[in-house]
Amino acid sequence: MSRITTHVLDTSLGKPAVNVPVFLERQIAPGQWKKKSQGATDADGRLKNLLAEGALEAGTYRLTFETGVYFASRGVKIFYPQVIVTFEVTNPQEHYHVPLLLSPYGYTTYRGS
Repeated sequence: MSRITTHVLDTSLGKPAVNVPVFLERQIAPGQWKKKSQGATDADGRLKNLLAEGALEAGTYRLTFETGVYFASRGVKIFYPQVIVTFEVTNPQEHYHVPLLLSPYGYTTYRGS
């Protein structure tokens, strides 16, 4: 399993958000980002394979969730077409789980386990 994972739950349905496109980037300089990987959430709303084993380095990362794509596929109007979560990796040996709780007009995130 990747050292960075995510789980997206659609709180308006009380169910996993399926097929949410997600992009992982690492900051290489102020204002400059390098794409590391991309994927989409599975039937359980999870994305477990963002990075190959050993590919995590200390630094600043961000996950971009294409929430507009997800809600458009359901015909739902939204306020946030993207959710960008920026976080700091201080120990590359640890697991960084970044869940997203999502609704058409709001979201929240936290460091999970």
